Amino acid sequence: MRISRLVVLLIISIIALPLCAEELMMVRSPKPFVESMAALQESLDLHGYKVMRIQRVDVGLKSRGFSTAEYRVVFFGDAAEIQTLSQSHPELMPFLPLKITLFAEGDSSLAVTNSPHMLKTLYPDPDLQAHFTRWEKDVRAVMDDLMLAH
Repeated sequence: MRISRLVVLLIISIIALPLCAEELMMVRSPKPFVESMAALQESLDLHGYKVMRIQRVDVGLKSRGFSTAEYRVVFFGDAAEIQTLSQSHPELMPFLPLKITLFAEGDSSLAVTNSPHMLKTLYPDPDLQAHFTRWEKDVRAVMDDLMLAH
């Protein structure tokens, strides 16, 4: 139980956003971690996103004496879109690329991310709304793919 609380705190600090229940998306994948990681990457690719980096979180926890399962933060996006947005709207840089945290829990895996929908209220610029709407739709589809993976 202590590890579960630590995981939740870690996820919140990694994502680094003010969280409310409707802003947090979490799904359980029925697959073990390695298969869930492959399914996540495949789904991102199918929805037109590129995995830009995978950050291992478990190594840092182990170095602090915690026994942990696999934990990764998967950073993804469209490189051209991120470059354009970072130049025209540098205030978005803390949120780009998008990220999903995946961690093992027993014989299954959990995926957690912030809903891109919350960016609509933080950044009401009409030029950005289409991006946020598309990201929300795509991230929900990726999370659904993980939840339904067999």
